[in-house]
Amino acid sequence: MTAPLIIATRESRLALWQAHHVAGLLRHRLGRSVDLLGMTTRGDQILDRALSKVGGKGLFVKELETALEDGRAHLAVHSLKDVPMDMPAGFALAAVLEREDPRDAFVSNRYDRLDDLPQGAVVGTSSLRRVVQLLARRPDLRIEPLRGNLDTRLRKLDEGGFDAIVLAAAGLTRLELGSRIRARFAEDEMIPAAGQGALGIEIRADAAELQAALATLIDQPTWLATHAERAVSRGLGGSCSMPLAAFASWAGEILILRVALGHGTDWRRPLLHAQVQATVTDVREADDLGARAVAALHEAGARNYLVTA
Repeated sequence: MTAPLIIATRESRLALWQAHHVAGLLRHRLGRSVDLLGMTTRGDQILDRALSKVGGKGLFVKELETALEDGRAHLAVHSLKDVPMDMPAGFALAAVLEREDPRDAFVSNRYDRLDDLPQGAVVGTSSLRRVVQLLARRPDLRIEPLRGNLDTRLRKLDEGGFDAIVLAAAGLTRLELGSRIRARFAEDEMIPAAGQGALGIEIRADAAELQAALATLIDQPTWLATHAERAVSRGLGGSCSMPLAAFASWAGEILILRVALGHGTDWRRPLLHAQVQATVTDVREADDLGARAVAALHEAGARNYLVTA
């Protein structure tokens, strides 16, 4: 009897949903038995400081990678936007699944959309990408940090600490909390983060047999789109201290990549925008498209924006 595959996962309700979703695919498509290894990461523990100040989104994956490294788990499931753009030595991104709604969601108990907020309203988010795009549309807003898992963020809104908060629509949808969404930002008015809405499966780089099996789970349109997005962040040295948005969408075989970059410390500086497109059929072409977007941002003055907070 084949030993079960063990998935390392964070223990938040959303992370467990994601892990159970992948476990179901492994059982149904690969005929494998699956167990979960729940873990608490440093990113889950540190809630009083911005991620950009304490090590970035990699804090959400390090403990899971340790479990892969020492053999306690065979794979880890992540929200792809939380996965560092350069995989650490010894690890590989084996699959990216079909994307859920990649858009950002406007959540409020009193207002239907961003434009309805009164002057000086308090909006909660700890994403610098969201901060700069919100201020570009509504410079009068007061943006306050908001950390914690999805349920914690909603509770803080319900307790009256914010007039509105901005969350990923995908997480709310997956946890059947879509009724909390008052409005969804169009992808051109609030460009999503690289990989937003997609799930990534990480394994040890030397697990060749497992990698071949997991390749059957890859959703090719999402795989190529997120490669292009992640190439932008990689090309700019992306981190949590960089207010960068990158989103790729398909028009037939043409992949259209939209990007926006805010200043690293002066969040009210005008955003730099670029849009590139090309026929994309493989990862190399996706990475090339990302490189073209990076070049376009540099032509727009990105060098003067790439400072650390």
